[in-house]
Amino acid sequence: MTILETATAAGTSWMLCPGCAAMIYVKRYERADRVCPECDNHGMLTADQRIELLLDPGSAEPVDYAETLSDPLGFTDSRPYPERLEQARDRTGMTDAVRCVRGTLGGTPVVLAVMDFRFLGGSLGSAVGEAITAAAEAALAERRPLILVTASGGARMQEGILALMQMAKTSRALQRLDEAGVLTVSVISDPTYGGVAASFATSTDVIVAEPGARLGFAGPRVIRQTIGQTLPPGFQTAEFLLEHGIVDMICHRSTLRDRLIRLVAMTVRSARPYSNDADAVITDPAALPVVDSWERVRAARRLGRPTTLDHVAGAFEEFVELHGDRMSADCPAMVTGLARLDGVPVVVLGTQKGHTAAELLHRNYGMPIPAGYRKAARVLRLAAKLGLPVVTLVDTAGAYPGIAAEEQGQAVAIAENLKLLAGLPVPVVAVITGEGGSGGALALAVADRVLVCENAVYSVISAEGCASILWQDGAEAPRAARALRVDSAALLELGIADAVIPEPEGGADQHPAAATELLRRALRQAVHELRAWSATDLIAHRHARFRAFGVARNDLQEN
Repeated sequence: MTILETATAAGTSWMLCPGCAAMIYVKRYERADRVCPECDNHGMLTADQRIELLLDPGSAEPVDYAETLSDPLGFTDSRPYPERLEQARDRTGMTDAVRCVRGTLGGTPVVLAVMDFRFLGGSLGSAVGEAITAAAEAALAERRPLILVTASGGARMQEGILALMQMAKTSRALQRLDEAGVLTVSVISDPTYGGVAASFATSTDVIVAEPGARLGFAGPRVIRQTIGQTLPPGFQTAEFLLEHGIVDMICHRSTLRDRLIRLVAMTVRSARPYSNDADAVITDPAALPVVDSWERVRAARRLGRPTTLDHVAGAFEEFVELHGDRMSADCPAMVTGLARLDGVPVVVLGTQKGHTAAELLHRNYGMPIPAGYRKAARVLRLAAKLGLPVVTLVDTAGAYPGIAAEEQGQAVAIAENLKLLAGLPVPVVAVITGEGGSGGALALAVADRVLVCENAVYSVISAEGCASILWQDGAEAPRAARALRVDSAALLELGIADAVIPEPEGGADQHPAAATELLRRALRQAVHELRAWSATDLIAHRHARFRAFGVARNDLQEN
C-alpha cells in the first residue's frame, strides 16, 4: 500500500510526504492533486483521478478493447499469476493497468490513455498493449489527438515474450498516427521505465514530464545488478532529461491541463480574415536607401536588435516551446516550438542570441551545436506531419565551430536540415533578422520565401574571415563586406532575397517593438499567400528556386 492508502486505512488525517517525509494534512494533499505543499513532490494519482484532472467535466467515455489472454504462460512465482491479477483488480477497481477514454480537453476532442501504477506496477502486458493500441486506433479513426499518461515499471514478466511484443504492437499503432498526421502527446509521471519508456511513452510528438518524474529504459536496480554501476543523484529525472534533450518540457501538475489544452488546440485551425499588407515589404532594390555594406554588418550585430524570442513574443499570439533533439542535448542557441500567427497554427524555429553578456554566453552567442540542428529537424518533421507552415528566424554568426561540435557531426546535422527543408511539404518562410552566417544560417533558410530585414546581412563567410583569408588582414573587413555584397539591397538584386522588411528609423535596435510589428506584417503576408499552394507546387517551386542559383538564365533548363 502507498503512504496515502495506509493513512486512509488507518483513519488518520495526517501522512508523511513520500518525497521529504514532512507531516502533511491528507485533505490538503488531496486538494493539491497530491502535490506536497512543503517540497513540491508530485505523488501518484490513480487513473480516474488523472482523467478527472485533465478532461472537461462529464466528457469521458470509455474506449473498448478486445479481450486478451489472461495467463498465456501458466505462470507461477510465489503465487499464480491469475491470483495476482485478481488481487490487483480487487484493490484498484480496474481491469488492468490502464484506463482509456474519449473526451474533450478545453473543448478539443481527444483520446486519453492513463496508466495506473497501483496495478502491478503499471506493467506492460497484453491487456495494456491492446488497450493502448485500441486508443490509438480510436484516435486515428476519429482524428483526435492522442494523449498518453505513463507510469510503469516495465514489461510484465508474468506474460513473458508476449509482453515484450506489446512494445512493437503499440509502436506500430503510433506510427500509423504519424502517417495520418494526428498529434500524439505523452505525459511522463513517476516512474516510467522499461518497455513503456522504450515504446509509446517516448515515441510521441511531444513529451511532457512532471517535475521529478523518472524515465529510463533500465531502472536503478537493473543497472546495479547488471553492470554494477550506481546512478548519480538526479539521473533519469525530468530535469536531467530536459537538459539532455529527451523531453520537451517539464510541467507542474497545477498547470498541466492548461498546457495540454494549448498543445491540442494547435491542431485546430482558426485563421482570422486576412487583409493584404501591400506595403509590408520592399521588393525593388532602388527603393532602399544606399548604405555601405560594412555599416549594415555593424548594424546587424547591435545587441539591442530584437532576438528570436523577442519577435516570437511580439509577432505571434502564443508560443509553446519544444526542447531537445531526443538524443543527447538541448541546444539553447536554437529555439523551436508551436505558435499562432493571426490564428493560424505554425511551427517557429530560430537562432537565439541575447542582449547581455550572460544571455549571450548561455545561448552560445547564437551559434547552434549539432543538437540544435537536430532539434530543428525534429520540429520540422512535426510541421510536415501536422501540415503546419514553418517560420524560421535567423540571426547567427554561423554554426558553432568547436571540437565537440565536430565530434558530434556538425556537418552532417547541417546537411540533413538542408535536404529536409528542400522537400518539406508545407510552406516555409525564412527571415534573416540579423546575421546570416554561412551554412549555419542556410540550414534554416531553404525556404519558399526568403525575407531579409533592412539592416540584416547574409554571407558565405564573415567579413573578418574573408579579409583574413584573402587579404591576410582582418582590418580589411569593410572592404571584404563590400566585395561580398552582404547587404539587403544586394541580396535582393541577386535574387537571394524575395523581399526586404523595412526597419524603423535608426534601426531595429532603436525601436524593437516597431521592428517586430513590421516583421509580423511581412510574415502574415507571406504565410497567407503560401498556404494556398499545394505541397507539390511548394516543393517544385523550391526546387526551381535553388536550382537556378549560379546558372546563367539563358542556359538554365527546367529539371
